[in-house]
Amino acid sequence: MSWEKEVEELARIKQKAKEQGGKDAVDAQHAKGRLSIRERIDCLLDPGSFQEHGKMAGASERDDKGSLTDFSPANYVTGLGKINARTVAVGGEDFTLKGGSPNAAGLRKSVYAEELALQYKVPLVRMLEGGGGSVTSNKGNSGPVGSPVYEKPRFQSIAKIMSVAPVASAALGPVAGFPAARFAASHFSVMTKETAQILIAGPALVSRALDTNLTKEELGGPHIHGKNGVCASIAKNEEEALSQIRSFLSYLPSNVWQLSKKAVSDDPVDRCDDKLLSIVPKNRRQPFDMRKIIKSVMDKGTVFEMHKSFGPSLITCFARLNGRAVGVIGNDCRFYAGAMGANAAEKTRKFIELCDLFHLPVVNFVDEPGFMIGPESEKAGTIRYGTSAVAAAVMSVVPWATVIVKKAFGVAAAAHFSENGYVLAWPSAEMGALPVEGGVAVAFRKQIAEADDPDAMRARLEGELAAKQSPFPRGESFSVHDVIDPRETRPLLCQWMDWIEPGLEDLKGPVTFGFRP
Repeated sequence: MSWEKEVEELARIKQKAKEQGGKDAVDAQHAKGRLSIRERIDCLLDPGSFQEHGKMAGASERDDKGSLTDFSPANYVTGLGKINARTVAVGGEDFTLKGGSPNAAGLRKSVYAEELALQYKVPLVRMLEGGGGSVTSNKGNSGPVGSPVYEKPRFQSIAKIMSVAPVASAALGPVAGFPAARFAASHFSVMTKETAQILIAGPALVSRALDTNLTKEELGGPHIHGKNGVCASIAKNEEEALSQIRSFLSYLPSNVWQLSKKAVSDDPVDRCDDKLLSIVPKNRRQPFDMRKIIKSVMDKGTVFEMHKSFGPSLITCFARLNGRAVGVIGNDCRFYAGAMGANAAEKTRKFIELCDLFHLPVVNFVDEPGFMIGPESEKAGTIRYGTSAVAAAVMSVVPWATVIVKKAFGVAAAAHFSENGYVLAWPSAEMGALPVEGGVAVAFRKQIAEADDPDAMRARLEGELAAKQSPFPRGESFSVHDVIDPRETRPLLCQWMDWIEPGLEDLKGPVTFGFRP
């Protein structure tokens, strides 16, 4: 006797699982401009590398003789695969079955995805599309209700993995309830521009509870979550979203016990860009493009920005210096003169913590006028969020290099420096307790008001104080490591990378953060 019949049945079940919700359901998914979960996995992973876990998970139907008549697969697909030859765990809802709302086997597999990443200490990628639970999930009163008291909280592994390995999530369609929480519980999150929404609850529930009628897009489209920080990036389509995840992971190690892999760079470490000499205007009121500075100094083509629309006065991105991944922070003076508002402060703190967690050195390009002021800033609690960002910076455990490009004023400036940091200043740098304009307005208010020509008096005082905020006296006093020709920035930072390289090995392992405001 052989097991041929059983093996044939296994093959039928696994083939049925690959068909997902059936041809009509898959065609309907394509008609909406969205890929199926198996197509997404193929798009994300190295070809032929996916090893699915739970291939036959689902519910079978059998006749009186025990022969298989039909099979409904789990509507969550998960397993291990490779991205750029590195092992990752992947998972995502199958929207062609129940609209991604988990069936029994699908729920188990979705919970298992985080456990899989934890077990093997590898990055986790989620491709999300679907809802959470349903009031019709448990029909009737037969059987036990709820989870056993000894079962660990379902969210525990979701929280744990974020302290162990990189987590990236893509919202590729409507995502509501528990999957929406998974999206938020990520180090990197991306939404497709035309097809994705993130919702605590959908339009029907919002209408019933609040008598407010909005579409899914109006409730939780990318234009909402790109600005509130839930979404780190917006992609034009699914292929771009998954490509962004591949790029994001390329800067990070597989887990906190490793360092990120150093890439081969053909960008000369002694490259000096003449454009840097004139990129900061002599006129103190004229803005400039900090992103051009960052792209000029870092290895060419390696800058990967996140949360561009959230707290836009601060820039946060990954890049490479002589092949080594670094975290980069910079002020964008085209938004609120670069001032740190509540959102920008939260963005800065979380980015510093991300760099600490995965041992990425931080490079800071400073043009900081201080915390954002005014009634809206006070209502937003800027001082609390800002102080938290300062605490994260001064307690950071990775090496820091700070380049003072223009302004460095007030308490907010402290969020751009860390212990034992390497500090360079450009000739355009201005440093002090307050920006000249604000300081003069406060300190000399009476004299200016009583002057025959208040505007001339204000201009003269601002000019005198601006001269005292020059970086040259600080360089002469050894308050910075050096005042440099802007064109020397890349060579000097690449040299700094050589200095810190041996010490990075000592950073490997988990990182803990103390209480912050």
